[in-house]
Amino acid sequence: MRRLRPTGKPFVVLLALVASLVLLASGGRTWVSGTVDDAVLGASRIDATGTEVASGVVALALVALAAAVASTTSGPVLRRITLAVVALAAIAEGFVVAQVAFDPSGALGSVAARSAGRTGTLETHSTATAWPWVDLVACVLLLVAAVGGWVGAPGWRGLGARYETPTTTAGPRGQRVGTDWDRLDAGEDPTARDDTRTT
Repeated sequence: MRRLRPTGKPFVVLLALVASLVLLASGGRTWVSGTVDDAVLGASRIDATGTEVASGVVALALVALAAAVASTTSGPVLRRITLAVVALAAIAEGFVVAQVAFDPSGALGSVAARSAGRTGTLETHSTATAWPWVDLVACVLLLVAAVGGWVGAPGWRGLGARYETPTTTAGPRGQRVGTDWDRLDAGEDPTARDDTRTT
């Protein structure tokens, strides 16, 4: 079995896919739990999912996922661009997630205010679940994948010639002749046979 290199295409793409899928899956999970004592809501407990407290978490994960997949089939220049997009998505995602992880009360306060039909935020007593911290790790892994890909991208191979349609075929005595597609492009009928029978 070949060893996965940190800068090799299989390792980079696999790491980016796993990190992106974790971020996508976490969007519907509970990120923050807490209580609020309000005249409208009363004393109540409120839970908020990732998409409620960090609205960009799913969108950025999709961007990173699409860019990681695109990097596997693109040429050298476009590959660099897609890996840069993965890195930028990881940084932006990390910023969004960190705001929730380090200030869960502020994140839940805006959700509580919306539930009460108000703008701004309400005072809450909240704690973050494990999901924001898991997502921070996923963001770091996504950034590691982007950096590893950037370093190793010059050595990555493209799809390869096996996916390209050959433009020539072997003729008699080994000479190269055009394919039927080439003959069609030239206005010839490849089904017509120019050999004549002799009796």
